Amino acid sequence: MTRAVLMMCLMALAACTSLPERPVLPDAFAPPPASQGELALRTGPAENRHPGQSGFRLLSNGTEAYALRMYSAQVATRSLDIQTYIWHADLTGKMLAQRALAAADRGVHVRILVDDMDARAKNAGFAGLDAHDNIEVRIFNPFASRSGKANRIGELGTSFNRLNHRMHNKSWIADNRIAVVGGRNLGDEYFGASAESNFVDLDLAMVGPVVRQVSGSFDRYWNAPSNYPIATISPGAVTPEALTRLRGILQGTPAELAASPYATVLREDPDVQRLLTGGTTLHWTAEWTFASDDPLKLNLKGNETAMDRSAVLSTLTPATRAATRELHLISPYFVPGPVATKSLVTSAIAGTDVRVLTNSLAATDVAAVHGGYSRYREDLIDGGVKVWELKPTSDAASNFSLRGSSGSSLHTKAAIIDDRQVFVGSYNLDPRSTSINTEQGVLVAHPALAQELERIFEEQLQGSRAWRVQRVDGKLQWSDGTTTFTRDPEASGFRRFQAWLMKLLPLQSQL
Repeated sequence: MTRAVLMMCLMALAACTSLPERPVLPDAFAPPPASQGELALRTGPAENRHPGQSGFRLLSNGTEAYALRMYSAQVATRSLDIQTYIWHADLTGKMLAQRALAAADRGVHVRILVDDMDARAKNAGFAGLDAHDNIEVRIFNPFASRSGKANRIGELGTSFNRLNHRMHNKSWIADNRIAVVGGRNLGDEYFGASAESNFVDLDLAMVGPVVRQVSGSFDRYWNAPSNYPIATISPGAVTPEALTRLRGILQGTPAELAASPYATVLREDPDVQRLLTGGTTLHWTAEWTFASDDPLKLNLKGNETAMDRSAVLSTLTPATRAATRELHLISPYFVPGPVATKSLVTSAIAGTDVRVLTNSLAATDVAAVHGGYSRYREDLIDGGVKVWELKPTSDAASNFSLRGSSGSSLHTKAAIIDDRQVFVGSYNLDPRSTSINTEQGVLVAHPALAQELERIFEEQLQGSRAWRVQRVDGKLQWSDGTTTFTRDPEASGFRRFQAWLMKLLPLQSQL
């Protein structure tokens, strides 16, 4: 009874809080590609040698992914556009903020678009950035209240349908010359910098015409009515004093990095050194498709369903169904549902080598999603789909293992199709990515890229890193070639309970 009264009070409090009217803002667009500066010098001649093509590089190494973002912010001369779901206030997160602020001090126009599910807790920091004359911060689908767990819970209770819609896209675009897109948010565990647990993740670095498409997608989100300038929802926080406080916090971050084990990792990483000396190799092709969901994805028209509005799924589905030799999928949160399950089984029966790598129950950071996945696991395996689940302890999150790092969790969203096409993006193979969150991704045709991603994929399937899940004598078994388990390995009782409960509850559409 007391809990019910408390919840009613929270909801009543939230009902008194509403978003202010969004100001009428003129549409804003990224400037043309910079014609001067280091990025122009590095990419311009290469683009001229490959007319109509774009260049791509897989960033499987977290240190290289971090270094490229840092480097591009440091040498940008005109613009820096950052779109992210999460931006942590940890070592790498603060360093990236420091570089963005330094770019703004040089006169670079910086635009930051961040989802509010995470940004609300860092409201003061984002407000401080917005106080800079050359930085604009907008918040996607914001909470009206800017602090307090009670307010947050109350708003979720009264405005769940709106607040359940999140922006999961990740883009980093410098001078409209280079773009990085993929699965990584901004924070230590995404760049192999955490001493506790790191994500196995993947990005694509890109130059050429595809960058202008990524930039156009950013502009589309930037101008959408679903985001608010932070100065509108938190006007009292955007002050010169807030910027001064932020500078004080960030000024010591380079010294903090220099004293950390991660600095050694960066110095010793050959991929990082090649990047900094201009030795990075790109794969050029004219066969690519960049797909990005409508920022107003849930505003359906006529007989449209949310699935009809998934630009990423509309791009990925024909390519996967056309696979004849191999279809290898990597998805950390894998809830295929009946339609995708049937499609994958149909491909396997037709002779396509269909393989799936996802998180084990012990490795996933969202145990409830594993419950949704387990509904379809037996049907997939019985239909000929080969399934692996990543172990929780591995050094696969980075080319260099930080001492004390105790585990990893899969965060890569990717596919390999017929040794020729690769997909890399933010899109998980689950109902939430399809119908609720906004997502984006790139489908590229290039044999060398496919071979690189296949090598990464095969490395993750090794017994030291993953369990193969098969049915033996009518029961599922997990094996790494040495040890065999007859139920989800190394998972705690509470995790098993969470997965079991979610398997029973009718909440699959939210996973």
